[in-house]
Amino acid sequence: MKNPMLEAVSLVLEKLLLISNFKLFSSGTPGENKAMTTYSVNSFLRGDVLEVPRTNFTHYGIYLGDNRVAHMMPDILLALTDDKGLTQKVVSNKRLVLGVIVKVASIRVDTVEDFAYGADILVNHLDKSLKKKALLNEEVAQRAEKLLGTTSYSLLWNNCEHFVTYCRFGTAISPQSDKVRRVTRRWARFVRM
Repeated sequence: MKNPMLEAVSLVLEKLLLISNFKLFSSGTPGENKAMTTYSVNSFLRGDVLEVPRTNFTHYGIYLGDNRVAHMMPDILLALTDDKGLTQKVVSNKRLVLGVIVKVASIRVDTVEDFAYGADILVNHLDKSLKKKALLNEEVAQRAEKLLGTTSYSLLWNNCEHFVTYCRFGTAISPQSDKVRRVTRRWARFVRM
């Protein structure tokens, strides 16, 4: 059972992290801040974990081959419409932030370029940092493909890192979230003093 105080502090911290990570007052046009970067997809193998650094966190996806990446993206439109034409467009920052707030996301497939959004891509870095044995790449890709569709979302409990670690290692974990929860627990203990 989760501690109610920890849940409340986590919720506040989650919202503060969102505000610090996104330009809420930009026009939200996809690609407006994206550098024109090309990626050599020939070096990626089906089932590889792709990582792209963001301001205060890292975004993760599973390479499916043919310039396609499966990744979890919060998106408010999923709560508002079933129109695939609208929901398949690149998710703007505004849609993403509102998706986090309402806790709805999709595990979707985008091109490598749309997934990376102009950032450098690291490949299979989690294998080293987690010191876990990865499943076979084909099994990783198949797990990702089976999970495609709408899902619940939580920045701390069910995010893109949980998705890829489940696909790659068989266990849904998020070292990024673990760090945030440790800080939150320390802060909650400090507040109770």
